[in-house]
Amino acid sequence: MLLDLSAKVEYALLALLELANHYTHKTPLTMGEITAKQPIPERYLEQILTSLRRAGIVQSQRGSRGGFLLMREPWRITLLEVVVMLEGEQKQRENPPENTLEKTLIQEIWQQADQATQEALNRYTIQDLYEQREQRLQQNQMYYI
Repeated sequence: MLLDLSAKVEYALLALLELANHYTHKTPLTMGEITAKQPIPERYLEQILTSLRRAGIVQSQRGSRGGFLLMREPWRITLLEVVVMLEGEQKQRENPPENTLEKTLIQEIWQQADQATQEALNRYTIQDLYEQREQRLQQNQMYYI
């Protein structure tokens, strides 16, 4: 697979998905509530939520009714934004002067693949993930008589 999804990004998206589920209620979720629904180690989740808070994607509330909330609408948070925030921008490789035609062709194709990946991640939002999950949950529901 060309683009390898890091555990950090996957856990962040899972946490954001749960926060999106509660966005309309405006009720914060604790880390315990998130980890009860998603298989994320709590210590790792704390680091991820701290990064997301610093980036202005989530906010934290202290107190007995505290927890985490999305700072923005889930349809305004792209997957690309989350990936770049957690993993950083990918640096362009410099072409050494002894580049051959074949190396140049390979690098150009790799750049096109990277650009297509970034465009796809920029097209999808946390809201899209949430809606697709809800759609599949409804399709998979079994009815018993």
